[in-house]
Amino acid sequence: MQRCPEAEVEGIDIDEAAVEQAKENGVRAFQARLQDWKRVESQESRAKSQYDLIVSNPPYFQNSLKNPDKGREMARHTDTLSYEELVRHSARLLTINGQLALILPAEAETEIREIAARYSLYCTHVTRVYSKETKPARRVLLSFEMSRCRDLEMTTDTLILEDEKGGRSAAYSELCKEFYL
Repeated sequence: MQRCPEAEVEGIDIDEAAVEQAKENGVRAFQARLQDWKRVESQESRAKSQYDLIVSNPPYFQNSLKNPDKGREMARHTDTLSYEELVRHSARLLTINGQLALILPAEAETEIREIAARYSLYCTHVTRVYSKETKPARRVLLSFEMSRCRDLEMTTDTLILEDEKGGRSAAYSELCKEFYL
């Protein structure tokens, strides 16, 4: 919203506290499951029924030890939103030239790309995120597009979060400089 004040930003989450926090940050937010979501239109909104961009940091963990805190469990485990549901419903909500951007564990990359292909979502960018240069990638940032009309060659890059001394890397500092005080 800071970088693009003319953008209409909406958020959905199943967790009421997360929705309230988003509203405090100026986001038009709703408590809902993605599987049930239909875009809410209002007179003051120019909203269409579909989105040009969907960004998601979905639940990560599949078949792993559950957190005793139910809210944390919902936010972290795919029991309430599988990768298949995430992609299917995102594809349903995207415009023909829309993009889906995801933050996932690195080990989910192959699975999510296979699922996306079944819904005609084409991977256009991959960023592999490493905590340190010597460690394996922990996260992957994936961008998909609905349309094959444009030249959609996939680009790949990396982001290393820590320098050799354990501080923020120069690349990470540059990327996040507008968000730190």
